[in-house]
Amino acid sequence: MTEQGEPAGRTGDEAFILDIGLSWLASKSAYPSWLSAEDSDRFLPPNPVAAQLGLVKGAVGTVHRTIAMQIGEDTRRLLASALPDEVLRTVWLGATKGYFDPAAHGLSGRQWMARIEDTWTASVREADAMFVPPKPQPVTDADLRRRVLDQIGTVADALERAADERSLPGLVPALKQVVTGACADLGFRLFLRAMKEYFVAIDENHCEAFTALGERFGYPEFLVDDNLNVG
Repeated sequence: MTEQGEPAGRTGDEAFILDIGLSWLASKSAYPSWLSAEDSDRFLPPNPVAAQLGLVKGAVGTVHRTIAMQIGEDTRRLLASALPDEVLRTVWLGATKGYFDPAAHGLSGRQWMARIEDTWTASVREADAMFVPPKPQPVTDADLRRRVLDQIGTVADALERAADERSLPGLVPALKQVVTGACADLGFRLFLRAMKEYFVAIDENHCEAFTALGERFGYPEFLVDDNLNVG
């Protein structure tokens, strides 16, 4: 994605990427929902923080470069913003359906993003010792921000109800703060991830509007509608 959200184009297997960056990482952060409570306890890692950061380390060099490189960009976008810790924690919980709560491990939302970015940078440097992370390039275009906020607004009540049922109040306001205070692109992707995690039902018109906006950001073809609950 470019700074102002112009399509970056698609080549080769990029057309089959289902998510990128921090929203991709969030999609990998939970154990399968079909595991019983007993099995979940059996398979929980002894060090949940290390397990989560292991996903970051494993992504570098093993998944498509477009996915992996965006992790560092997304975390730097958030860390460069003035967003409160609780907003960063809330959107992470929303994107992971509350599976991994940094606060349960003594980490604020901002500290958790910093741990992800540090792990990502160290992993990239294993292949390129001279690598210097570039400055973040958030999408701050006013029109794109307005368009993302408009789309969030069309389903805000349904998404907030779904999040409230999982004891996560304030998800929609937090997502909006990411859009206005950090990056329209990242805010939209975290919103889409939350819609998928909570399986919020939408109609075809909503899906078409989301897809059209995704095209403005240059997303891979299936990033928007994969696993959306379209009825």
